[in-house]
Amino acid sequence: MNAPLLHTPPPPTGYDVDRVREDFPILRTRVHGHPLVYLDNAATTQKPQSVIDALVRYYTEENANVHRGVYQLSALATERYEEAREAVRAYLHAQTPNEIVFLRGATEAINLVANSFGKAFVRAGDEIVLTEIEHHSNIVPWQMLCARTGARLRIIPVDEAGEIDLKQAAEMIGPKTRMVAFSHVSNALGTILPVAELTSLAHAQGAAVLIDGAQAASHLAVDVRRLACDFYVCSGHKMYGPTGIGVLYAREQWLEDLPPWQGGGDMIETVHFDKTTYASAPAKFEAGTPNIAGACGLTAALRYLQTLGLSRIAHHEHDLLEYATARMHELKGVRIIGQSTRKAAVLSFVVEGVHPHDVGTLLDQDGIAVRAGHHCAMPTIEHFQVPATVRASFGLYNTREEVNRFIEALARVREMFLT
Repeated sequence: MNAPLLHTPPPPTGYDVDRVREDFPILRTRVHGHPLVYLDNAATTQKPQSVIDALVRYYTEENANVHRGVYQLSALATERYEEAREAVRAYLHAQTPNEIVFLRGATEAINLVANSFGKAFVRAGDEIVLTEIEHHSNIVPWQMLCARTGARLRIIPVDEAGEIDLKQAAEMIGPKTRMVAFSHVSNALGTILPVAELTSLAHAQGAAVLIDGAQAASHLAVDVRRLACDFYVCSGHKMYGPTGIGVLYAREQWLEDLPPWQGGGDMIETVHFDKTTYASAPAKFEAGTPNIAGACGLTAALRYLQTLGLSRIAHHEHDLLEYATARMHELKGVRIIGQSTRKAAVLSFVVEGVHPHDVGTLLDQDGIAVRAGHHCAMPTIEHFQVPATVRASFGLYNTREEVNRFIEALARVREMFLT
């Protein structure tokens, strides 16, 4: 395999992974007597001390509700919350902070768009186009919308390498298409989708585009204006930030045109029993008290990623992916699922004669944390005609030495079932 470098240049200076690891307290943990090797970064990433400190600082020094108080502490909490919005705007290269909506995660962000966009623009006979390698979060909300409206789903297939068939995509995206929603990076396979091509096909037919960036935003630089997407979603916990905080980017005009999804405090302008008027975006989509602490932690996480440099991170992770792929090819009876030439730091595989859950359990005995199952991507797994896979996913703190431990432990699992 000789996959390209996630569209980023080589790092201008070296990457000191040993120094980076010092920033993550949990990496000093021992599991079953072994040093932790954490290879489940596609599910959630570990948190640097700076993120932990930001959460503690908020709760010990800055805790108050936002947008609602005239006293100093409330003003400070509001300032921190809006600083987070600006930090996300800068990270995603959005035009204005008003294009950034905070939610619980990418899942809630997709649900917001499916409900709000669907209510305003989707009718019976319309079509929503997805790909075959979507996370359930980018399938089920659209299924629910289709069930309510009489619209229908169309699914762009993938080939045996796990890559999108653009010819069939062009045939499926047509005048009835209202939304094309797809992952930037597949969580189950690591495939980097052809986002520019899919976006161009959609816009040529007058359809909107939603990109699920949950697996992309911590691995490669994202510029939503260059992507020209209408909506982009991501989750803080996959970006070395806290759980329970996520982001919806939407072009400002969309946020003004779409109806609110949830009602409550802080999303209104006036409330009377006969009529309510709504606040301008993004407040219109942030009903109730938000995850203020999570927003503070997300600011710290984004600053941490930017300090390390996304090009350096991408180069490091790509090196791990190539090295681990080469080492895995040394093992007999191991089949890699999804071998796209455009791939992020994910290795999904099966071991002949061993159920993936057994592989995961046995690797855990050596302190190695991997994911085993369908990875909330059952249609993807079904495409490859396997019941489940084992997934090793790499992050900015993983090392070649950890890859070696993983491969050696995997070899022992294979030998155990051969004898």
